[in-house]
Amino acid sequence: MEILAIIPARGGSKKVPGKNIRPLNGVPMIHHSIREARRSRHITRVIVSTDDEAIAAVARAGGAEVPFLRPAELAGDHVTDLPVFQHALHFLEEAEGYRPGIIAHLRPTAPLRRAEHIDAGIDMLLGSDADSVRSVTIAGQHPHKMWRFEGPELRPFMPHLTLADEQFNQPRQLLPPAFIQNGSVDIVRREVIMGLGSMTGRKILGLLMEELESVNVDHEEDFLLAELLLRRREAAEKGG
Repeated sequence: MEILAIIPARGGSKKVPGKNIRPLNGVPMIHHSIREARRSRHITRVIVSTDDEAIAAVARAGGAEVPFLRPAELAGDHVTDLPVFQHALHFLEEAEGYRPGIIAHLRPTAPLRRAEHIDAGIDMLLGSDADSVRSVTIAGQHPHKMWRFEGPELRPFMPHLTLADEQFNQPRQLLPPAFIQNGSVDIVRREVIMGLGSMTGRKILGLLMEELESVNVDHEEDFLLAELLLRRREAAEKGG
């Protein structure tokens, strides 16, 4: 089965300009995702979807294909993943007759994700009837301790909770485990994207990752943390 990795990397980031190709532990950040995708046991092709010529050149230098430049209308701040992936898959089918069975959505802002994580997600999907697999990590803040305002008063954010429950006063250890998607690995069947018009579908499996493998680079501080963790990993691998 053809399994395609798509790495979406638009230009024009406002929080951290040029972050996708900014050096991180000695190489452009996007190269970390390209390298791990190419190391995968399952992935048969790696492409980058971008609207930016500079990102395209760096992606090609890192070993990815850039078969098209994404249209400007699919490169804005508020554009969701779905039309970006539908555009890529439609282009590949129209231009090449290429129809992969499974898509690995690998964000370039998750540079600590390894090929082993990607393959674990693909293995989960291949061994199931699920529509997709999404990586998660333990939530840093528990939803039972979250609030919303109703006028000036606080109400539990979770709609099934009441003030009488006093879940917000419970130790975290007594609350049900809560997980948050970390944006590192999303594996989805092609027909879910093109047929159902969804990036996840109706049945989603969870791939649990460690918190320190799940850094999402969105701010300057995230770059510092990712750099530190990558250097530690590199030193441990050399020392081991």
